[in-house]
Amino acid sequence: MAVRTNDLHAIPLFQGITEQHLHALLGAFETLTLPAGAVLFEAGAEPEHFHILVTGEVELREGPTARFTLTPVAPIGELGALTGLKRNTTAVATQPSEVYRISRAALMDFFERHGDVAFPFEHNLLKLVGLKVRRDVRRIDEMRANLIRTQKAMKKLLDAVMEAPETPLSKEIAETLEDLIEHNKKGHYLVEPTGSLHSSVRLDSGELVPVLELSDGAVRFGIWPGDVPAKGSDFSGVLVTTTGEIPISGKVVATEGKSVLVALDLLIDEYQRTLREYLTRVQMLDFVV
Repeated sequence: MAVRTNDLHAIPLFQGITEQHLHALLGAFETLTLPAGAVLFEAGAEPEHFHILVTGEVELREGPTARFTLTPVAPIGELGALTGLKRNTTAVATQPSEVYRISRAALMDFFERHGDVAFPFEHNLLKLVGLKVRRDVRRIDEMRANLIRTQKAMKKLLDAVMEAPETPLSKEIAETLEDLIEHNKKGHYLVEPTGSLHSSVRLDSGELVPVLELSDGAVRFGIWPGDVPAKGSDFSGVLVTTTGEIPISGKVVATEGKSVLVALDLLIDEYQRTLREYLTRVQMLDFVV
């Protein structure tokens, strides 16, 4: 099926690109025919192609749950394809479908040779990302407001339980509420160091293990060299960040494959400041000023 330029102009990614330039861009794509049930890509996979659904239907799934059903003409996972981010969903053709696709390398090569097409395309992509970020910020603000209300309600309930005569049930309720209130504190949320803000943990053996997630009270890292330490075992090492090196210790609270989650002991003031400065820089990646 030949895609009309009017169909493409209805897609935000292609707005403002001339018909001549769209024809040139589409000429760099190849056609892929999918039978019903064919998997276009899997969740967790490295993106290899940028896809446009031309005919048929494609379902985006998170596990067994269908999140979205795409119909022509529609791009499929354009942000992941263009940024290299791993796929969040699995794309499955639910009926015989036709897809245009181009590899990331071929697309970048086309843009190098056709700067007049690359500029409006990249401009549209930036606007698209900006809109997605703004919508995410709005949803996060709503979730934060709900969390604050929940925290206040749990504290009020905890006070009421603590003032009442103690019973086996009230003790369990109080302990559960205290755990939830502590867990929901902002500083305990793990963030992912990325790009130039990467960090690692230097083990006693001298090996460096990349940090996967980090907060003021915990660190998850992997891939652990050798045998993974047992849950509950003691840990010590040096957290190497862009703001300095921080001696850390704690206990292993969970393992998953070769990754290890450690609950950190309290740091002295100097190291707390260093960690806080680093966390602020990483957290700013999730914040729009």
